[in-house]
Amino acid sequence: MHDELIAQAQAWLTEDPDPDTRAELARLIDAQDHAELAARFSGTLQFGTAGLRGELGAGPMRMNRSVVIRAAAGLTAYLRKQGTPHGDDTAGLVVIGYDARHKSHDFALDTAAVMVGAGLRAAILPRPLPTPVLAFAIRHLGAVAGVEVTASHNPPRDNGYKVYLGDGSQIVPPADAEIAAEIAAVPSLTTVRRPTEGWDTLDDSVLDAYLARTDAVLAKGSPRTARTVYTAMHGVGKDVLLAAFARAGFPEPVLVAEQADPDPEFPTVAFPNPEEPGAMDLAFDKARETAPDLIIANDPDADRCAVAVQDGTDWRMLRGDEVGALLAAHLVRRGVTGAFAESIVSSSLLGRIAGKAGLPHVETLTGFKWIARVEGLRYGYEEALGYCVDPDGVRDKDGITAALLITELASQLKEEGRSLLDLLDDLAVEHGLHATDQLSVRVQDLSLIAAAMRRLREQPPTELAGLPITRTDDLTQGTDTLPPTDGLRYTLDGARVIVRPSGTEPKLKCYLEVVIPVASHADLPAARAKATDLLESIKRDLSTAAGI
Repeated sequence: MHDELIAQAQAWLTEDPDPDTRAELARLIDAQDHAELAARFSGTLQFGTAGLRGELGAGPMRMNRSVVIRAAAGLTAYLRKQGTPHGDDTAGLVVIGYDARHKSHDFALDTAAVMVGAGLRAAILPRPLPTPVLAFAIRHLGAVAGVEVTASHNPPRDNGYKVYLGDGSQIVPPADAEIAAEIAAVPSLTTVRRPTEGWDTLDDSVLDAYLARTDAVLAKGSPRTARTVYTAMHGVGKDVLLAAFARAGFPEPVLVAEQADPDPEFPTVAFPNPEEPGAMDLAFDKARETAPDLIIANDPDADRCAVAVQDGTDWRMLRGDEVGALLAAHLVRRGVTGAFAESIVSSSLLGRIAGKAGLPHVETLTGFKWIARVEGLRYGYEEALGYCVDPDGVRDKDGITAALLITELASQLKEEGRSLLDLLDDLAVEHGLHATDQLSVRVQDLSLIAAAMRRLREQPPTELAGLPITRTDDLTQGTDTLPPTDGLRYTLDGARVIVRPSGTEPKLKCYLEVVIPVASHADLPAARAKATDLLESIKRDLSTAAGI
């Protein structure tokens, strides 16, 4: 067994083009570190609808240049089988973007080399830029596919590889499985041609076109007075967001200096995700100093947007569902038409807002790869801080344009002597208080997630927080409107719970919502207290039922 493992590692080592991972792997082989080698050679990093994402390091279970070259070769084989022209002046173009994480630029260059080696054209964005710029560039340049090298808001040790097709949306089944099969069919890196030149490095004209497109997000002549504090969370959002805000005529955001510039170590945060405890602390400190109207945060690749507001004497993050409802209400007030879409784990309030406005409302599986494909989409969001406010420009979540739109709304309310919290109160009185929360459990051992899902299926709860469960949907079966996915949905009297494994992190995620009718603004404090108690009770009972 150990001999076979060492032989596997040595075979990998002979092909590895990266001196860093070669040295790392050679050390493990020399040390006969069988446990660590087994962790890296126990399988292969699986390519799915999120592409690839994992810890950097040597071996097929880690993110490295060998794995990326195989992924790129699989993608080229898939594109050629789809009839993409290659090998001449009409060859299909693949656009490649990357963030500022460790190895991102290397992975982008490897991808470009593989594309050119396979007879396609390749163009790399000029420097680390937000993921939505890449999503925009695919359609703007008429590309057949796009690749973004990013691990979004994962820990510093991770990187990832996200694939888009020519419609500018992330891949969905069956394309993911077909690309995965082509990756698995790559016999050896020696069979993959990788010339040292032949691709283009784009200039700033693509970024200029993206910024010009942001004009479409805001209403002509709208107020532009709201003052913001902004954090890029050590990512790539700052320069693009500042340019977009200057173009729109908003006051220049006050930066959280410690987090303003790209740093792949993310030194000031445990996890570079605005939702994680502590991640927004420096932004709150800056807001207490400067008293802005709102705080805006992007995640490291700037496809997500977090918003915080002053609530009483201090600051708090708005939940993704609260921002989702605010943006929807703002767009309705502006008179937009088209479908409003959200993932099933997001708040049902969007359906109420769309319904009252006479607009189509669609629920999809989790992920913008699904939301972006809704026919006639005008606005889409999901509770994990993702918002698509300009689907004709970017068919994906976009933390830059979402920041523009929420700042326009804050400006409009400011002119009226009101705040984002005032509008949330109005929505609660009009549609009922929709209170959401999440029970999220991070694990080292992925089998614990499978065990929790199995336990819920074999011993399903009949009530949570004293509320009877009126319906249970096992989403592995699919529904009339949703394809199959690993998840459970519980409908309760006045509440809803969805349980699913995360697609990008080692987490079990449980999404909770309670809906409480509110007769008037005076009834809101009591309704909020009741909602908080109910959500805590549901969390407690669900945790017991799942054994987590």
